[in-house]
Amino acid sequence: MSLYHLLASAFALICLCGNANALDKVLIGNTGSASSLQWPSHIAIMKGFYKDAGVDVELVPMPSSAAGLQQLTAGATNLNSSGVVDAVRAIDKGAPIRFLRMEGRTSPYEVYALSSIKSFVDLKKKTVMIGGIKDITRIYFEELAIANGLKSGDFDYMFAGATASRYAALSTGSIAATIITPPFNFQAESAGFNRLGASAEVQSKYPFSLYSININWAKQNPKAIKGFLDAYARGVDYFYDRANTAEVQSIFEKISKTNPEDVRKTYEFYQKIRLWDREGSIAVGGMQEVIELMKADGEVEGATDMARFFDPALVPK
Repeated sequence: MSLYHLLASAFALICLCGNANALDKVLIGNTGSASSLQWPSHIAIMKGFYKDAGVDVELVPMPSSAAGLQQLTAGATNLNSSGVVDAVRAIDKGAPIRFLRMEGRTSPYEVYALSSIKSFVDLKKKTVMIGGIKDITRIYFEELAIANGLKSGDFDYMFAGATASRYAALSTGSIAATIITPPFNFQAESAGFNRLGASAEVQSKYPFSLYSININWAKQNPKAIKGFLDAYARGVDYFYDRANTAEVQSIFEKISKTNPEDVRKTYEFYQKIRLWDREGSIAVGGMQEVIELMKADGEVEGATDMARFFDPALVPK
């Protein structure tokens, strides 16, 4: 064999090996940037769990849950983290997406108000801010309001998709109250705002958030999906292992630029409510109830059969 052919064969072998070791790119939309809701993914990125599983994950910030699903529908992203109701609504309208796995099982939302607002009753004829008129935050906020003597219509709404934006509005005094997640609830507490209640105090059957997947991409990339799911579960396990407490908190401090005390409080809060579980099974708890509730409210036009929203064949074993 000539030297040319030897070199060509060696080059081809190197290319084949390189391709075999190439990571599958996975673009994941999520609301806001450096959200604590994506803590398991931040861990999986920083610890190399995703790369170990053969995937290169990029978290793509979105201005709102609904906007993220629009990008997923268009194929601009492969997966998306969103509120449950937004995903249900998109699929019902015909978007080529399906549920992949649960993300947050329990709502971490709390309602904070100006120091002059002592209770929910004080919010009558005041302006409050939620994520959107059809956002999951409206369900959580109104459940709390009704449980505390108010009804829908007793207050006016303004909207902002990201928790950071809602907290900023509260900080300027342009709204009377808002619904926020950690670490902004702890910042609100430190700043002297009044805590009116937590959604977990009045509801437990409705899941908080989930990952949806673009069907067309999913059919072509089962290996990448499995890599994501396996590494994400590893990130969840790593979060809950108390031996990793200091490192887990440090990871989010670096990602979010949040002060260490707020990160510590957020970590303990999520440990307490067990926000995530490693399996994230769609079949376990709450999803069918959400779909039925939305149907009763006129927000779902088609059938409520779970097969419309979740296809087990897209979830590699």
